[in-house]
Amino acid sequence: MRACCRIMLVLFVFAASIHVLHAEQPETLKIGAQAPDFNLTGIDGKKYTLKTFAASPVLAIVFTCNHCPTAQAYEERIKKLTSDFKASKVAVVAISSNDPKAIRLDELGYTDLSDTYEEMKVRAKDMAYNFPYLFDGDDQKTALAYGPVATPHIFIFDKDRKLQYNGRIDDVEKPSGTPKNTDARNAIEALVAGKPVPVPTTKTFGCSMKWISKEHGVQDEQAAWAKEPVTLESIDEAGLKELIQNKSDKLRLINVWATWCGPCVTEFPDFMTMHHIYRQRDFEFISISADNPDKKPKALKFLQGKFASNKNYIFSVEDKYKLIEAVDPKWQGALPYTLLVEPGGKIVYAKQGPIDPHQMKKLIVENKYVGRYY
Repeated sequence: MRACCRIMLVLFVFAASIHVLHAEQPETLKIGAQAPDFNLTGIDGKKYTLKTFAASPVLAIVFTCNHCPTAQAYEERIKKLTSDFKASKVAVVAISSNDPKAIRLDELGYTDLSDTYEEMKVRAKDMAYNFPYLFDGDDQKTALAYGPVATPHIFIFDKDRKLQYNGRIDDVEKPSGTPKNTDARNAIEALVAGKPVPVPTTKTFGCSMKWISKEHGVQDEQAAWAKEPVTLESIDEAGLKELIQNKSDKLRLINVWATWCGPCVTEFPDFMTMHHIYRQRDFEFISISADNPDKKPKALKFLQGKFASNKNYIFSVEDKYKLIEAVDPKWQGALPYTLLVEPGGKIVYAKQGPIDPHQMKKLIVENKYVGRYY
C-alpha cells in the first residue's frame, strides 16, 4: 500500500512538472488545424466566441498586450488591417493572455500600463482600437490552445476556421519604417481572393508570454528590493539648485515630501513603483525630505520601509523658505511637490499636491528621453 502511494505521488509530481513546462510554452497551432473555440470577455463587457465572427470569411486573431514595446509598435498596423479589410468582412480580434500577476515591474519600462483587464480598457480608449480586445489572462486557456510564442503573434483562419497563417504581422518591429515582408496582409489578401497563402508560417518577434508559472518572478523581484541599500544624504541650497539644473543625461523625477505630511506618505509607494519600473531606462527618481534635519533617522526609517533604493536627500537647513526657493521659486510651499525635469534643467511638469500616478507614468514613457519603443 505504501509503495503504491509512493508511485502515485511520483506520478503526480511528474504530471505537475509536465503541466508547468507546458504552461511555459505550449505547442503552437499547426497550419490546417481547426481554430479552438473560446469564451472570453471583451473590454466592452460582452462575451466573444468563434460564433461571434461566424459571418466573416477570414478571421485574424492577434495575441498581444498593453505593456510590450513591440506590441505597442504594431497597434496602428493592426488597426489598419482591420479598416482595410472591413469591406471584405474580415474579422480582426486581439486577445491579451498575459497573467498580470506574473509581470515584474522591471518588465514595464516601456509602458504606462500593465496587462490587467481594467488597464486594457484604458489602452484601447487611448489608441482608439477599432477591433475587439479580449482578456484571457485569468486562466490562459485560449493561449494554451493556440500557443502564441510572443506578443504580437497573429493566427489567420479561412472560412472553415482552418489555420492558414501564423507568425509575425510583418518584418518591422517599430512604429515607423516600411516593411519588406507584409506576411499577415499577404495572407489575408490571398484568402479573400480564394488563393493559397504564399507564406503560411513565419517566426515572430516580441515580448515573451507571461504565463501563470512565472508568478514566482514577481515575488523574487520584491525579495531582491529588500536587499538593496537605502540611504539618506543631507543637501544644502546649492545642492538643490544643482539637482534642478539636471546636468545628467536622464529624465529626472523629483518629489519633495515629509514624514508628517499625510498625502506625501500615502503617495510615496507610487513613486517607488515608478522607480522600479523605469530605473533601467534613462530615468531617475530623487526624493527630498522636508523634515527638520534632526528627524533624519525617522525619515530614513520610512524610506527603508518603502525599499527606497533611489537617491534620497534631506534638506540640511531648518528654514523651509530657503528650501522652496532652491527647488522652484514658483512653488507656493504646500507638500507634496513634484517636478519632472529633462536633462539641461527644463521643467516639463510641476505639481503642488498629490500626483496622478497613471498620468505621471504616461508623461515619463512618452518623454523623448525615455520612449515606448526600442
